[in-house]
Amino acid sequence: MSARVLIVDDTPVNIRLLEAKLARDYYVISTAENGVEALKKIDEEKPDIVLLDVMMPEMDGFETCRRIKANPETAHIPVIMITALSDVADRVRGLAAGADDFLGKPINDLALMARVRSLLRMKILMDEWRARESTALKLSPDSAEEISDPLNVRNCRILIIDDDKSDSVFIREALAPLSAHIEEIGSIAQAEALVSDGFFDLVFSKLDLAKEDGLTICPCLRSNPSTRHIPILLLANPDDIERVAKGLDLGANDYLIRPLDTHELFARARTQLRHKRNYDRLRSGLEHNLMLALIDPLTGAFNRRYLDAHLPRFLKHAQDEKKSLSVQMIDIDFFKRVNDQHGHPAGDAILKEIAHRISNNIRPTDFFVRMGGEEFAIVMPETELQNAAKIAERIRQRIAEESVPVDNTLSVPITISIGVAEMNPKRQDEPNKLFSRADGALLRAKQKGRNIVVVDGIE
Repeated sequence: MSARVLIVDDTPVNIRLLEAKLARDYYVISTAENGVEALKKIDEEKPDIVLLDVMMPEMDGFETCRRIKANPETAHIPVIMITALSDVADRVRGLAAGADDFLGKPINDLALMARVRSLLRMKILMDEWRARESTALKLSPDSAEEISDPLNVRNCRILIIDDDKSDSVFIREALAPLSAHIEEIGSIAQAEALVSDGFFDLVFSKLDLAKEDGLTICPCLRSNPSTRHIPILLLANPDDIERVAKGLDLGANDYLIRPLDTHELFARARTQLRHKRNYDRLRSGLEHNLMLALIDPLTGAFNRRYLDAHLPRFLKHAQDEKKSLSVQMIDIDFFKRVNDQHGHPAGDAILKEIAHRISNNIRPTDFFVRMGGEEFAIVMPETELQNAAKIAERIRQRIAEESVPVDNTLSVPITISIGVAEMNPKRQDEPNKLFSRADGALLRAKQKGRNIVVVDGIE
């Protein structure tokens, strides 16, 4: 995959070496010699990934990384810190600053390239979800809800796949501050059954299981839509780097090399859990915003946007299956008079109650839509005109027989007019004229005095 990579290093020879490694895979390279220049280039060029040296003048890599991750416009850009520092405390410090990985010099080419590919895949996925969220908010700008803090990763659910109890005990103790829900199992088969519903937030998998290949957890989780986005953290030995690189290409998110360190394990697990919480937030927010964008907030009926998007599918299904489809157009009689006499709050209360009564008198397969103002529509798949007319009459009676309570002291008598039309594929009706014919029937219902049902083609 092609991507723009920013290399930040104050040593020209290091930049040239990294450029040579990345150029072989056709990455577009940009460079900076210090943190200040890097922040400027990130703001201007929006790279897909940053390879960041730690020891630099003016602003070291730790501070540069903190500033990248603190800026909402750049926080999603993966950062790999590269340094000659080998102390575990430095790795933990880099991860705490927000780095997605911390690689030591001399750089292992296999590990570097696998890590770059892994992080780029994650960024592409998250960029797509952010774009969807942005689109949903444009469709429904007032629908943004308060979201949970993705940095809060407590009470998460963790699964450890390891047939060595010493590893499991170590991980459990290290992650105790994050979760009391940690399960330990010894095989991939058990894991596949246990996580099939996507219940877990993070999976640790030992590479060198005694009876199984630990890498098989990657295709097991990634091939299932409900578990596809659960982070996988591999546990490996120092000589397992080739298999670690393979695991990253198969979909693993990160890895730990033995001997395990409590602080590094905690920092890497927390990073992956934050990614997972952020993904969950984006997905949940998208579903929420899209639903609000398609539903009328006052009545709970679908809105015109939903109808416009789905009506072609309803019509095509009716034509392909050679089945009837009927439409009711409904208008509240003299609604302007109600608003003028009792005020708009009363009008809103009446709209809600009318919508409620209509909803209770149609089938689950029917689609109830607020077209705008006091006008509604019902799309009735696989319904012939005669049956649609009977349902319309039942709805009309249900509205007319009981006044609509507006408050504790006021009830208003309300009636509705309904026009009904049918698309019958056997008669080769034109589906694009279906709503026009239902509208015409509704107009005739009003002309006849209102509070009646008029059926298209029957006077």
